[in-house]
Amino acid sequence: MSYAKVLNCPTIPLSNGLQIPIFGLGTSHDGGYSHDAIVYALTECGIRHIDTAKRYGCEEKLGIAISDSKLPRSDLWLTNKLWHGDYGYDAAKKACLTSCSQMRVQYFDLYLMHWPGSFQPGCSNREMRAETWRALEELYKEGVCRSIGVSNFLVHHLEQLKEDCSVVPHVNQVEYHPFQQPIKLMDYCRQEGIVFEGYSPLAKGQVISDQTVLHIAKKYRRTPAQICIRWSIQNGVVTIPKSTKRKRIEENSQVFDFQLDDSDMAALGGLHDERHVTWDPTNVE
Repeated sequence: MSYAKVLNCPTIPLSNGLQIPIFGLGTSHDGGYSHDAIVYALTECGIRHIDTAKRYGCEEKLGIAISDSKLPRSDLWLTNKLWHGDYGYDAAKKACLTSCSQMRVQYFDLYLMHWPGSFQPGCSNREMRAETWRALEELYKEGVCRSIGVSNFLVHHLEQLKEDCSVVPHVNQVEYHPFQQPIKLMDYCRQEGIVFEGYSPLAKGQVISDQTVLHIAKKYRRTPAQICIRWSIQNGVVTIPKSTKRKRIEENSQVFDFQLDDSDMAALGGLHDERHVTWDPTNVE
């Protein structure tokens, strides 16, 4: 009998007691989708945390890859996201169940509202967020979603949700890398017991050519990507780099056998320049 490799990956506790792996593999519609890369990540790299979204258009393919990995569902952490086109109570519940069916699973470990804006006519963003969140609260109580959260939400979005609903989001997933460090948002999330999760840890490749990053990478004999991922994880941020290349996926996961010293953490922290490489929710009411 063969046993699949398991990555020695720490977990972070959610407010409901579940443990989310601090490292995961992101998927995307950008750059295509690789069945072999997902199976390789699960079986050869030992990754157990996969992040996806309906918007990425790969739910069915991802479900096949997970099935082909032969790993028990209980060994995996699967995050999915609800696109704003499916906001609203009935639409949200239907979309979540459809996504489960597409991915051949009975439940998601984490289900997120993907964006704070609704783009729904005749209803404010706040009203639509609250109505949608109530659907997620029910899915959570029913066990279809073992935890629920949001993505790209800022402090005022979270404050409104807290006033309008009963379950505080377990996770807030936002853009996070050395160039984009929303410290006030991170502090608020920690204060409220919301786990902070970061996507685009490599700033879509922009950060790996930075001279400070290159200097630190040379010092530790690591890739620039490994340095940035390690920096994020060492800051206590759940980190989900994306790649469809086997070598990159393996390299990106090999960040638990070294530690950055305080001066290098500070140097990387000093790179913040407020740039966004993806969506900016600042102007969403």
